[in-house]
Amino acid sequence: MYILNMKNSKFIIDKVAKLFEQGIISSKDLSSELLNILRSKRDEIVFKMKLTSKDEFEILSRRVENLENKVKKFELKSKTKKVKKS
Repeated sequence: MYILNMKNSKFIIDKVAKLFEQGIISSKDLSSELLNILRSKRDEIVFKMKLTSKDEFEILSRRVENLENKVKKFELKSKTKKVKKS
């Protein structure tokens, strides 16, 4: 775990060093470049984990809700049929 953290921090330090080499002096430029680096690293991790996007998640959650509602309706119908028979 410690080695993984060292590898990640070395990656960030190397990127910052390259920025200084390229002559980015403004703190605004530096902060935007750091954010871009971190976003790209985040996207890389998300891609490796094969997570869904926000839109896909919303669609899947709606599907699950619809299925849960159908199951509840089916359970209610089956309970009322059982009551009528007895």
